[in-house]
Amino acid sequence: MTARTDWQAWHEPYADEGSPLSRRLRLVRREIAAWLDERPGERLTAVSVCAGQGHDLVGVLAGRADAHRVRATLLEYDAGNVTAARDAAGRAALTNVAVERADAGRLSSYAGAVPADLVLLAGVFGNVTDHDVRRTVAALPQLCAAGATVIWTRTRRAPDLTPALRGWLRDAGFVERAFHAPEGVLFAVGVHRFAGTPRPLDASGELFTFVR
Repeated sequence: MTARTDWQAWHEPYADEGSPLSRRLRLVRREIAAWLDERPGERLTAVSVCAGQGHDLVGVLAGRADAHRVRATLLEYDAGNVTAARDAAGRAALTNVAVERADAGRLSSYAGAVPADLVLLAGVFGNVTDHDVRRTVAALPQLCAAGATVIWTRTRRAPDLTPALRGWLRDAGFVERAFHAPEGVLFAVGVHRFAGTPRPLDASGELFTFVR
């Protein structure tokens, strides 16, 4: 990970409900809730990559009576954001949510948390090189349980990588469920279902390094 960005200050636009970041958050939360509703009564696992302060996953679980059926691991490197996410989970009494201070760019950080039924990649692909985006997508079968859902975000700022990214996901065994590209903003939110065969975790591998 790098220290170029103040990742706690990065979260400040969430306070403005009309900001692009807040709009993106609402879309991601909607897709997380849909994933839960599609699998009623099941015991599920989730992992959030570079989870920040947990606004998306913790925010959804905090408002649901069935949150107890989800065992979630949030991986975050910034110590201040880890504290904020833990505090949020604690206030919501989400005892099945673990917030780990770890480098999510290393596959060793996922030991014990995967395979997961939901892999959340919000705010990741816009902060790493295109090579690392493709490397991460190729490694997703190591993180996913059979039939898992992956929710991801990425800017559409030129040159727009999202067409290639959607193709890489298809090549890695994923079926697109939704792709949101709202007018007037540059973000996109994608939802894919894993239709391939899960692979064992190679804890020696790497996924990405933040460049911003």
